[in-house]
Amino acid sequence: MLRISGIALAVILLAAAGGGWWLYQHLNGNIHSVSLDGKGGSEKADAFGRTPINILVIGSDGRTSAEDCKLGGGCSQTGVQSGNGNADVEMMVHIAADRSNATVMSIPRDTMTNVPACTDPTSKQSTTGYYGMINSALSYGPACQVATIHQLTGIPIDHFVKLDFAGVVSMSDAVGGVSVCVSDNVYDTYSHLKLAKGTHTLQGVAALEFVRSRHGFGDGSDLGRTYAQHMFLSSMLRKFKSAGTLTDPTAVYGLADAATKALTVDTGLGSISKLIGLASDVDKVPTKRITFTTMQTGPDPNNNERLVVGQGAKSLFATIANDQSLSGGSDRKPTTGPASPTPVNTAQIAVKVENGTGIGGRASDIATALTGKGFGSGTTANAPGATTTTLTYGPGEKPQAQAVAGTLGLPSSHLKQGTGTGLTLVIGSDWPSGTTYGSGSGSSSPAPADTHAAVSNAHAQTADQSKTCAQVSPYRTVSLSGVSMTPAQAYAAARSQPDSDA
Repeated sequence: MLRISGIALAVILLAAAGGGWWLYQHLNGNIHSVSLDGKGGSEKADAFGRTPINILVIGSDGRTSAEDCKLGGGCSQTGVQSGNGNADVEMMVHIAADRSNATVMSIPRDTMTNVPACTDPTSKQSTTGYYGMINSALSYGPACQVATIHQLTGIPIDHFVKLDFAGVVSMSDAVGGVSVCVSDNVYDTYSHLKLAKGTHTLQGVAALEFVRSRHGFGDGSDLGRTYAQHMFLSSMLRKFKSAGTLTDPTAVYGLADAATKALTVDTGLGSISKLIGLASDVDKVPTKRITFTTMQTGPDPNNNERLVVGQGAKSLFATIANDQSLSGGSDRKPTTGPASPTPVNTAQIAVKVENGTGIGGRASDIATALTGKGFGSGTTANAPGATTTTLTYGPGEKPQAQAVAGTLGLPSSHLKQGTGTGLTLVIGSDWPSGTTYGSGSGSSSPAPADTHAAVSNAHAQTADQSKTCAQVSPYRTVSLSGVSMTPAQAYAAARSQPDSDA
């Protein structure tokens, strides 16, 4: 997403320098685009006719070229592979309707979710749907990855941008390197990132090693990697916005040529003119109003190496879907909202939905909305007239009820414990339409989400924070010569190994 701004600015400068129509057409021809076929839904304009922009940025681990095999490894047995690979980087980029702010939300690749039925129009590989790691949906095409994120979050997704290993290298080379800081000496023996404590300018392979490093930062999981990636992208964004970065026509052409060759985008972004328009929108947002976050997660109760959607994530999703700013959101007082769910496996939660409104089809509408958000199948029935919507749960089932309530926007005051087992939702006359509680009765605007909950445990930071360092893991997350050690210990032990920026 941040690279798009550089592409568009490069094209504008080329035109001003007399690059001419040939260069424009050449760059336009570099872009590879794929249709989303409406799989991500669509944004609605606000009262002033302005529309937010939501883009899924995908980093693929596919080894689909000899260069990717060399950079990523793992091709010694298989050789160059076909297909899309897995989405090891997934960032939901939201640009507000009034272009005053933006939110970037990373979704950890280890998250377990429901992947919908998909068919890749290029490879024809298809699935009828399954429960698995969220990054695997890319195997069925970028549109399937978009559909999976849309189903999980409820956020309309208009566009996507996909980049592979070689693309990261060529882009960081073209921009002249990106400044990063590490809190301690670090050697990730898996990504091969090796840096001394302090600030470095990374490009080429070193930049790829940094954004791929998962064992070097945080707790050695994918979460630490997303935090480091936010710092990298924030630094790149500041460089794009700084004076003089793109004033050299030769360097500008190299950036634009490399970027357009590296990207795969949806057809809605499939031309230089469309990218220029998008870049203009991005450039309007100050760095202090661009908030980077990571989706809240909890451990998967069925697999300690996997994650499930955690407490606060529904609020984070809602702020993006509702076009709410998170700049300064952590300073706001919590608002009264739906119950925040304890991490649970939603696929194993079935809900009996009963219609007490007297309005035909209400139970079916809500049941469909729940299954569409990853909940297990349930049953529907009519119920005697009810004034108030109530979700009843059995002993020990409160976390499951909270997960359902959080998805539907149902306040905790509507939950009650019963004597039987299972979850039963009775839809009352206070909820005559819509699939989010409080959005009916002709209301076109959803209730504001709790921005305090949205940024809680989401590792929120703004793009103007230039003095932040990636926190090197204090745990034994790497291995050298068969010995487990911390990344700092590995750095000291590998004296003969040159640093990544050497």
